[in-house]
Amino acid sequence: MLSSFLATLPSTLEQGLIYAILALGVMLTYSILDFPDLTVDGSFPLGGAVSLTLLRAGAGPLPSLAGALLAGALAGLCTGLIHVKLGVRALFSGIIMMTALYSVNLRVTGGQALLTLPRGSATLFRANPVAEALPEGLRLLFIACLLVLLLKCLLDAFLNTRAGFLLRAAGDNESVVTGLARDKGNVKIVGLVLANALVALSGGVLCHAQRMFEVSMGTGAMVMGLASVIIGTNLFRRLEFVKGTTAAIAGAILYRLCVAAAISLGLAPMDMKLVTAALFLAILAFGGLRKEKRHA
Repeated sequence: MLSSFLATLPSTLEQGLIYAILALGVMLTYSILDFPDLTVDGSFPLGGAVSLTLLRAGAGPLPSLAGALLAGALAGLCTGLIHVKLGVRALFSGIIMMTALYSVNLRVTGGQALLTLPRGSATLFRANPVAEALPEGLRLLFIACLLVLLLKCLLDAFLNTRAGFLLRAAGDNESVVTGLARDKGNVKIVGLVLANALVALSGGVLCHAQRMFEVSMGTGAMVMGLASVIIGTNLFRRLEFVKGTTAAIAGAILYRLCVAAAISLGLAPMDMKLVTAALFLAILAFGGLRKEKRHA
């Protein structure tokens, strides 16, 4: 059991870093905006569909990921407009977009539920000058780590700007945003655009790593992201100097390690969604029990 877990450790860390980008997006909607955005289950595979379609059309790795980022931003924009301009509840707005994006993803791939890259195609991790200069065994891990650190620094910098403080205020106290003569609805839209752009980028990076897209790959993405954020938040609750972005990244890696440990104990890969649900339930139940003890 231990040997099988250690054998899968490098790939588990790689997946943890890729899903950490998803966790950063979910952190924006869950922790900062307090917005239950189910668009994530649609924008995650959207990023994969767009990036792989662009790669197959001859685009380079970076332009394909830029396309994924833009597609996710547009999905977040639509969710925001449905919620803010049409007055639809936050939960329903996400459900509507998640449902619509399933068809959009199939349209992007030309109706194909499964899309693969031809052998030898360049991706973020293979057949490009930067990737080829790195040792093959550490290539994916190094590039994923570098990308996550870059996104974390950019997101931290954004959250310390005036726009970032307005975003936090929109989740904590909307009257503050109004008092600063800003439209709270527009601030929410900006947050949703940014969050879903990150989520779609995560889906695009995952498809670069796996060299394939599957239309149902977004099922449970919201739960995975939430589990990562909640694990990280609880883990560093008493360490005030640890930023929310750091906690989300650590939570995503720890979450993937928990899933890998469960599989190494004998659970089949087909049980992964069950493991995800059970782990998420355990986290929520543990958090609820801790709150009850505090108030007792």
